[in-house]
Order: sequence, then structure tokens, then C-alpha cells
Amino acid sequence: MTTAAPMHQPPITTKVQVIAHRGASALRPEHTLASYAKAIADGADFIEPDLVSTRDGALVARHENAIGDTTDVALHPQFASRRTRKQIDGQTVDDWFCEDFTLAELKTLRARERLPQLRGTAYDGRFDIPALEEIIALAATESAARGRIIGIIPEIKHGSYFARIGLPMEDRLLARLAAHSYTRRAPIEIQSFEIANLRYLRQRIGTAHSNIRLLQLLGDDAEQPWDVVLAGGTLDYAQMMTSPGLREIACYADAIGPSTRSIIPLDADAFGVPTMLVRDAHAMGLEVHPYTFRPENQFMPRGLWLGDDPATVNEAGSIAEIRMYLDAGIDAFFTDAPAIGRKALDER
Repeated sequence: MTTAAPMHQPPITTKVQVIAHRGASALRPEHTLASYAKAIADGADFIEPDLVSTRDGALVARHENAIGDTTDVALHPQFASRRTRKQIDGQTVDDWFCEDFTLAELKTLRARERLPQLRGTAYDGRFDIPALEEIIALAATESAARGRIIGIIPEIKHGSYFARIGLPMEDRLLARLAAHSYTRRAPIEIQSFEIANLRYLRQRIGTAHSNIRLLQLLGDDAEQPWDVVLAGGTLDYAQMMTSPGLREIACYADAIGPSTRSIIPLDADAFGVPTMLVRDAHAMGLEVHPYTFRPENQFMPRGLWLGDDPATVNEAGSIAEIRMYLDAGIDAFFTDAPAIGRKALDER
């Protein structure tokens, strides 16, 4: 991508959407019903459950199938022997894994803050691990109570890995969405960093489920989708963000989810020149939903910091950052603090 995009361009959507990244994860432990409920109360248009599978086929919300950092599993002596070492998408991981537990067993665990040094531990131990059905029920209840539609944007985590161990998630996800009246009509956007499962879902969805859209997530330039690696391919995310790559994505997906820095890179401690990614994606009819805006200083360029403490929650800086990307033409955005995202958008 060249870096010559205009500083101001419009989105291609009629309404830019605020996506609650793992819920209101700056305020509650991620992927808990409390985090999703807080996000909805704070004005999120979509809530995001990352999905992994249990041993008995339930789909539960965890950012990774490894759960040692985000639950109290280490405090349960009956599960000590289940700690093991696995290869997950090319990485060796020593931990406890969701696929080695039944849903009933996982329900005995309690969630913990993933970034305790930054966000504290006040809510550790209060919430369990929700199944997808519980998240759908929460969205339906809150939608009825608040008189507005709340979308759900599930991400299929480690799709090829789970398929290889006999726990593929794609058809189970569609079945669970079809089973609830709310998700048969509410906006749904299924995400993946892989390609083959999104192509498969496009074929399965066809034109019969107009409320379900697909989002191709994009990693760092030199990284490859793991299904491409398994197939011995050479395609990387940098190639996928070129005009020919975006044209191919548009054959099966409705939107792309790049990192924020793929749209406006950082130059030392300040923002650089916007890339052509938003403009090129829009030219292919693809919406752009970047990840992730976080409210603490350490996630922002130094020029936006409030004071010198990296952990300081900096609402003004976060709003300024989000608005730069809104000016660049994004169509939705992931944020750990939906209330700040809502403010950045509505008071713009």
C-alpha cells in the first residue's frame, strides 16, 4: 500500500457502528456477561464474543482456547492434571484448554482480568464463562428493554485447529444462530483471521440469511492466515491488503478488520500519513472495521498522552484518536471502552 490517501473521506455506511471489543473489556473482565451488559448500557451497537469449543461441543466466549490467564482454573486442584502443552497455530502453548473441559466443568471456573497490572482485579472471581446461547439471550433481553437492536459479531478462533481435533465450529455456530428468534433477524457479523472458513460460510449462508455478514480479519503484514500456512501457501496479510487482494476478499466477505495502524501508522510518537487501505477497500465495496481502540495512555501515540503514567485512562486522547480514524472513512470500530467510542462518534 502506498501512503497517499486523503486525510478526510466518508464511510460507505449510513451509520458508523461502535463494536464492543470483548464487551466493555476496559471496565469488566473480558468475555463475561457483565462485560457485555456494561457495553450495551454504554451504547455499543455490537457486542463481540470470541468463540472456542468445549469438549462436548458447546461454543463459549474466550479470546483463546488457553484459559490459564483469564480464569481461576489454576486454583482448582481437580483440574491440575489437565494442564498440558499443545501446538496452537504454530505456537507451543503450556496451559489449560477449553477443549479439554465440558461446559459444566468450565462453569465451575470464574473469570479473571487479562491485564491485571493495568486494569486491576476488583472483578476477579465474580463472573463465569458464558456460552454463546447466554450471550444471545442477553442481547435479546437488552434489545427488548432498551428498544434498540444490538448486533452480535462473533469471531471463530483457531478454526483450522478445532476442525483438526474434530470440533469444527462453523456449522455449530450457524445452528445456534438459527435456533434463536433474535439471531434470525438481528445483525450478525461472523469474523475470522482465516479464509477457508469464511468462504465455506459464504456458501452455507447464501442469500437465505440476509442478516448475517462476514468480516475478514487482517493481521500484521508479514503474517499469514493459518489455513494458508497449513495448505503450504504464500499469501500473507500484506498481499490481502492490496487492491487485488481486497478484490478477492470481496468475493466472499462484506468487510475487512485490519489493525488501526494499517490505516494510520505511527511515525515515532505521532500519527503518520493515512494509507490507501480504506479507500481501496471501499472501491471494492468492502466496509472497514479496524481494531482496537483502548482508553489507556500506553495504547496511544505519546503525543496524545495525559500525564506520564502509561496506565492512565485518557478519555480525551482516545476520542481524538478515534476521530482521526473516523475522518479516514472507517465504517465501524472495535473499542475496549464503548462509552468513549459512543462519545467520540455522537459528539463529533
